[in-house]
Amino acid sequence: MAIRLSQILRQSSLLFANKAASSSSVGVPKGYIVVYVGEFEKKRFVVPISFLNQPSFQELLRKAEEEFGYNYPMGGLTIPCREDIFIDLTSRLN
Repeated sequence: MAIRLSQILRQSSLLFANKAASSSSVGVPKGYIVVYVGEFEKKRFVVPISFLNQPSFQELLRKAEEEFGYNYPMGGLTIPCREDIFIDLTSRLN
């Protein structure tokens, strides 16, 4: 699991480094990461990178890996779950 998470993080950091000047990184404070969430229509969220250590968030990352591998269709980390579920989960992590 740690290896898979580190692969996701490495791919994400490379992706974000390559897109540093793009709109996906505009307005993202240090210590945060952009994720796109939704089953069909994707919505952009900015979440603390500390979420990446949380088991419930790691489960979402595993689902993202299963669905997308390391090829993120939105140009950033994409999580295939309903928006309301994501909001509920992140509100509990805060």
